[in-house]
Amino acid sequence: MTALRPERDSGAAGDQGSSYGRPYGDSGAFGDGRHEDLSSGGPYGPVVDDETVALRVPGPPPARAGAAPPADSPAVGGRAARRKAAKRRHGRRGASRGPSTVSGSAAEPKAPLSRVEARRQARARKPGAAVIASRAIGEVFITTGVLMLLFVTYQLWWTNVRAQAQADKAASNLQDDWASGKRNPGTFEPGQGFALLHIPKLDVVVPIAEGINSKKVLDRGMVGHYAEGALKTAMPDAKTGNFGLAGHRNTHGEPFRYINRLSPGDPIVVETQDEYFVYKMASILPVTSPSNVSVLDPVPQQSGFKEPGRYITLTTCTPEFTSKYRMIVWGKMVEERPRSKGKPDALVS
Repeated sequence: MTALRPERDSGAAGDQGSSYGRPYGDSGAFGDGRHEDLSSGGPYGPVVDDETVALRVPGPPPARAGAAPPADSPAVGGRAARRKAAKRRHGRRGASRGPSTVSGSAAEPKAPLSRVEARRQARARKPGAAVIASRAIGEVFITTGVLMLLFVTYQLWWTNVRAQAQADKAASNLQDDWASGKRNPGTFEPGQGFALLHIPKLDVVVPIAEGINSKKVLDRGMVGHYAEGALKTAMPDAKTGNFGLAGHRNTHGEPFRYINRLSPGDPIVVETQDEYFVYKMASILPVTSPSNVSVLDPVPQQSGFKEPGRYITLTTCTPEFTSKYRMIVWGKMVEERPRSKGKPDALVS
């Protein structure tokens, strides 16, 4: 579709002699001889095409002599000119994004090191003997600390878990034998269980085995009866004598850990296949030498007893987590009760 335009030659309008019959440039836009050159643009609007009177975009202003073309303008000329224009554009963009490039020899790539220099720098990067020694010592300390932690965990936790399980099994087997009517021969092999020790105040129920061997008795969570050599003591059913027992205070079930909390009059009960033997706590010796075997005498020294009787002695290590000294607790029998009559009051209440 062709754009509308005024007639250039005379016609009906030209017969009247008006300005419509002439081109716009002859009479001016203002009727007084002045006119606005619309071909170059003006204050009244964009540039107008002389031929079609259609709007068009004005062209770029003429370049000044000696001025460089803008960076974003298409390169004019051959391949070399286009390359230069591309380098200018990239250079300006890079400068706006980061710091200015280093000038001079610093920007130039370094020459490769010689073999001697490379070896010298490699030796300089290696740690010295002092650094290696300190690292080795640190690793030894760390390993030692881990091993000690594992050992403490084993001693304070795992030995108790294992020993209590073994003691519970031994007590269960002993009670099953009693329930089935199996009678003991009267003498027991080392490590063989034959009774149960009850300390109600401490909530302790633990098997009593023959002997005080660590691996066979004490480390298995049981209480051992002094029954060998010069340390041999009486059995509970003896008419007079001292029934001596040993047990761990820490680790391996620790049945005697809190015997220091016993007070005079607290019950200590020994249960056998046929009878209950009830003792009352009488006295305590907090600290004594491990060589003080007089505490196991038929009338134990330092116990306060003055004449033969039926006594019980509990021995354990002290202070806690050491075996430097011994703690001694003594009791005196106050009741012997057949199992057929039921449990004594100390185990019922």
